[in-house]
Amino acid sequence: MKLYAHILTILLLTLSQSAMSERHQDLVSIPVEDVRLTSGSPYYHAQQMDIRYLLALDPDRLLAPYLKGAGLKAKAENYSNWENTGLDGHIGGHYLSALSYMYAATGNEEILSRLRYMVSELGRAQAAKGDGYLCGDPKGEELWLQIKRGDIKAQSFSLNGGWVPLYNIHKIYAGLRDAYLIGHQEEAKGILTKLTDWMLDITSGLTDEQIQQMLVSEHGGLNETFADVYAITGDKRYLTMARRFSHHALLDPMLRGESKLDGIHANTQIPKVVGFKRIADVTGDSDWDRAAAWFWQDVTTRRSVSIGGNSVREHFHPATDFTPMRESEQGPETCNTYNMLRLSKMLWLSTGDTKYMDFVERGLQNHILSSINPVQGGFVYFTPMRSGHYRVYSQPQTSMWCCVGSGMENHARYGEYIYTSSAKGESLYVNLFIPSTVKWNGSTIEQLTRFPEEQGTSFIIREGKKQKFSLSIRIPAWAEPSEISATLNGKPITYQSEGGHLTINRKWQQGDSLHITLPMHLRAEQMADGAPYYSFSYGPVVLAAETGRDRQDGLFADDSRGGHIAAGPKLPLTSMPVIIEDNPQTILSHITPVDGKPLTFRLKASEEQTLVPFYQLYDCRYMVYWPVYTSAEREKMLAEQKLREQEQLELDKHTADLVICGEQQPESDHFVQMDKSRTGVDDNGHWRVADKGGSFGYTMKNSPSAKLRIVCQPSSNADMRIMVDGKQVGSVAASASKELKVVEVPLPKSADEKISVTFLPDTQKRTPMVYEVRVKSEE
Repeated sequence: MKLYAHILTILLLTLSQSAMSERHQDLVSIPVEDVRLTSGSPYYHAQQMDIRYLLALDPDRLLAPYLKGAGLKAKAENYSNWENTGLDGHIGGHYLSALSYMYAATGNEEILSRLRYMVSELGRAQAAKGDGYLCGDPKGEELWLQIKRGDIKAQSFSLNGGWVPLYNIHKIYAGLRDAYLIGHQEEAKGILTKLTDWMLDITSGLTDEQIQQMLVSEHGGLNETFADVYAITGDKRYLTMARRFSHHALLDPMLRGESKLDGIHANTQIPKVVGFKRIADVTGDSDWDRAAAWFWQDVTTRRSVSIGGNSVREHFHPATDFTPMRESEQGPETCNTYNMLRLSKMLWLSTGDTKYMDFVERGLQNHILSSINPVQGGFVYFTPMRSGHYRVYSQPQTSMWCCVGSGMENHARYGEYIYTSSAKGESLYVNLFIPSTVKWNGSTIEQLTRFPEEQGTSFIIREGKKQKFSLSIRIPAWAEPSEISATLNGKPITYQSEGGHLTINRKWQQGDSLHITLPMHLRAEQMADGAPYYSFSYGPVVLAAETGRDRQDGLFADDSRGGHIAAGPKLPLTSMPVIIEDNPQTILSHITPVDGKPLTFRLKASEEQTLVPFYQLYDCRYMVYWPVYTSAEREKMLAEQKLREQEQLELDKHTADLVICGEQQPESDHFVQMDKSRTGVDDNGHWRVADKGGSFGYTMKNSPSAKLRIVCQPSSNADMRIMVDGKQVGSVAASASKELKVVEVPLPKSADEKISVTFLPDTQKRTPMVYEVRVKSEE
């Protein structure tokens, strides 16, 4: 396995170096306001649902943390959920970005009014503060003054006692940047610059080592936004700060072509890499460019599933074992794909390699489109790949998760991916097949298509003078180039095929009509770890099957801290349909199209199922991956899986509450308290310990007749007292054994709905590594 990993590392590095060797410096984005989606597609519908969601939010409630942080009276109370429990203000930053993109994409005047109001009120808050500071973080000024003094206490998901304040403030930096660059709000530029000057002052006295210590805490893409402020102003101080805010614990292994992603928090890393890439773009740093391409290759080819998403419980699982992906109810996180799409676009612009737009198509078509409820509205946090499970949708007044923030941006940003221009205006590149119009180089071009229901797309020159240019249409990775054909004004034509594009270079005039035929085929895609699990696609569309609608507990989330998780019963995986096939080469023979129903198929498995595009399924349980067994394997594999699953399902059935230690969301959802405590990850999963003189603990749900169940790693230099509501209920003694230990202690009888669970060393040692803490009901 080590030799395989080494060979794969060399291969990935070679691929990323090859991608960077042919840089296409002449590709530029087309302004968002020059692209309009047209009605009739699921993208347009999602955009309209997003507008409804944006207008359902109260700007004064989103602004409240910023006004309070400036010492002003808020006009309304904070929203609840994450917006009043430590991440106060982070949705306000996303909202600013979403309004900016949505106004640019649609010209909606009500959206513009909201945007202007947000910028004006943020400016008022910053002016009242007087020093450039603008943030909703509830720890406020004292936290930043501690950092300025060099008093830095950083852990993965906390900084000086605050819940990722750097991540929080990054959202307002990004929102102000987008308000200026995309929403064209001139006032936002001044607010952004003053806020950047404030951070310069906060960090000017810190050494590079202290900055790197601070960056242990999740910090979003601050390096990217500082590079953007440099590009806006030309002030090199901001570029220096962008480099200083680049986390070398991630960057340096990437520069060496080493994959060090197993077990780490996925969306902490992706925005950092977006920042590395942005710095490379504004400085011409080819090494950082290669590092970003390396990361993209590693994530998309080794750590992603067919819909384009990645991570389980927000973390990268081992690339060689997707078992957690298949079994967890907390599958790919939408924020991850949001940021991978942004990284893909940047890499496309600098390389012209169509593989990046192939990924954009995959991620948008299958993950992002499926992450918005098409009837009720609402965004998805986790998209489980566990067969027979379901997704939870946000509600405007209750749900303030990170994936709500990126979610409201996602469906406003479709237009930025569809077209690209050469810098000199001699070529228009068509990246995606989405009904839309684009104003470009004096012409208005409309893309007419019912893709993917239609196997092709058409272009009509609606306005513009007669002029010569190249129209280059991406040849998708899923298409057979020999089967693609083109007609111009109704007559077949020949075309150039180069660089992954179908290119027609001619003098175009108003009324010209081009049609491209893109035949689609069924494909089977095996999970990246090589296990016998397959998903099925038709062209770029991932197919899925509905498996029922029972017990979708919390389908529309309340404002509880764990409301984003689909916590209803997990159906036994052994009850899910399987495909019996002795020859993997003939798996597709089990699938047949349904006459008269586009994109609908029948799957002959252990029970017959109907397959439709995953993005069409909502408010239901579903399957995306199917186990494929040979006749000889079936009974053995099912028996092994049943044995493994029975114990876990029984445990889950009696679980009143659960914390996975060392993981951000489970810990923050349980209001983790810690002192001289640290986290890590090993082959057993994520853990937390308290060192000598320290402690850690959680607020958990109580349950009648319950026990506290702790999974920990004994050690000869570790022991632990287990405290509930300040009273000792159990202990773990030091032990030379390295085997995982399960400790169960009865909980004291209490009518309280919540209990405080604390762990601390019993003597002068540290605690054992604690992996999970569970309140287990005996009822």
